[in-house]
Amino acid sequence: MVLCFFGLSLAYSVKPRRQRAGAKQEDNRIYLVHADQLQYDMYGPHPDAQIAKGKVSFRHKGGTLTCDSAYFFEQSNSFEAFGHVRLRQGDTLTLTSDYAWYDGNDEMAEARRNVVLTHRKSKLYCDSLNYDRMYGIAYFFEGGKLVDKGSTLTSDWGQYNTETRQSVFYYNVKLRNKQFTMSSDTLYYDTKTALSHVVGPSIIKSNNGIVHTNDGYYNSTTERSELYGRSTVHNGSKTITADSLYTNSKTNVNEGFGNVVYVDSINKNIFLGNHIYYEENTGYGYATDSAVVMDYSQKDTLYMHADSIKIFSYNIETDSVYRDIHAFNKVRIYRRDIQAVCDSLVYTSLDSCMTLYRDPIVWNMGRQVLGEVMHAYMKDSVVHYADVIGQALSVEQMDSLHYNQVSAKEMRVYFEEGKPRQTWSVGNVIAIYYPVDDADTTLIGLNYLETDTMKMYLTSERKLDRIWTCSAEGTMYPITQIPPNRLRLPNFAWFDYIRPVDKDDIFIWRGKGKDAMLKEEKRREPPKKKID
Repeated sequence: MVLCFFGLSLAYSVKPRRQRAGAKQEDNRIYLVHADQLQYDMYGPHPDAQIAKGKVSFRHKGGTLTCDSAYFFEQSNSFEAFGHVRLRQGDTLTLTSDYAWYDGNDEMAEARRNVVLTHRKSKLYCDSLNYDRMYGIAYFFEGGKLVDKGSTLTSDWGQYNTETRQSVFYYNVKLRNKQFTMSSDTLYYDTKTALSHVVGPSIIKSNNGIVHTNDGYYNSTTERSELYGRSTVHNGSKTITADSLYTNSKTNVNEGFGNVVYVDSINKNIFLGNHIYYEENTGYGYATDSAVVMDYSQKDTLYMHADSIKIFSYNIETDSVYRDIHAFNKVRIYRRDIQAVCDSLVYTSLDSCMTLYRDPIVWNMGRQVLGEVMHAYMKDSVVHYADVIGQALSVEQMDSLHYNQVSAKEMRVYFEEGKPRQTWSVGNVIAIYYPVDDADTTLIGLNYLETDTMKMYLTSERKLDRIWTCSAEGTMYPITQIPPNRLRLPNFAWFDYIRPVDKDDIFIWRGKGKDAMLKEEKRREPPKKKID
């Protein structure tokens, strides 16, 4: 039997409904508002259902649902909707699909096929979605896509909270927009702030480079990233890795904390530190807290440590770009063939000059050179020549007792393939030199020399080839007749205990002591002529 109804209003009992803690009891019934045709078929597949057809409309707790046809189960307070299903909740949320099941007791909607959830300016597309109206949470599975503020999120499974406007996506997650593409295993997304949070192995690709992280936050509005869990940023030839990384795509500023490693593969150098800051647009950066610069452009790597290291770039957008590196407070340098210490250092790539300030000392093999200031001019990352200005002293150890020594106001050393080949000394030159027997390399005697200018020429084996001086006074002493006061120059000093012994020793500062510090000599200036 088929009965037609034009209106129906029945009182009935329903199963207990779940409620939020503290929620007030309210009308939980589903109301059939309209249908072009309403019928009942006790012999059909759903004998307990009212069959509604044509512009069907339901109302439940402030929400309305329309469809082409529906089975209305009044006793269980639920219905099954077919064709052009549309659920509206206020003026901010709309859910459309080809099919839906709705349970009024649990306030749960199950939408299937061509599902679209629109909430404010966000749209969620999927094929299967369950929407919990009580808690405002939509669950999708079998693939979904969220479109929000120019960003598109896709994943195999996820959920969206209409109250907090936060969503979470799992498995094969991808986030795309004009700035970048993000792939992850798990992603949390806040549509209010456009803030993304990835968890697990994740990759972010953009025009500025590639990011690898296991725990990262990205704001699509500000284009600022916060990366944790030992993350890495690749930008062309440059790579930065740290325990915590902060990047800004708009300003191109990168800042890292905790065991930071910055690699420049083109210039073949590495910056290390527990705090590194770098601006891509200006080329300014600094490293501090265990800061180290490693240069691996040569056969052996050079290690330099200082309290702080800064880099300044000039003409960065032109072919005339050059950079200055400032290292200050307790600088220590180690390479297998050369070591150095000083208080501060400046290197400029414009003329490839490295300047060491305040009691610099440089060691090469068994030779030690010190002075007030040193200038080292590089060629292809190798020292071409070096100037020692003010109280220059060169000491070469022959054995535990005897040292070759040269002191002067200024000194210049020329290098070939990293080996000293010429030494020019100018101003109050005093030299002590021990000739060596070529047969058995024993010391023959001691040459003591005083002059104003001296040039020493060395072989590639670091042996003395010849000496040139202007007018000079000197004495040759046999090795057994050397006066004790001729063994050392008045300003002789041997700072082997300060010398860095390996790449790890650069972190241990050993100063000269106040008594051994050089007192800078003031330069004399000619008297100024008075003109009436």
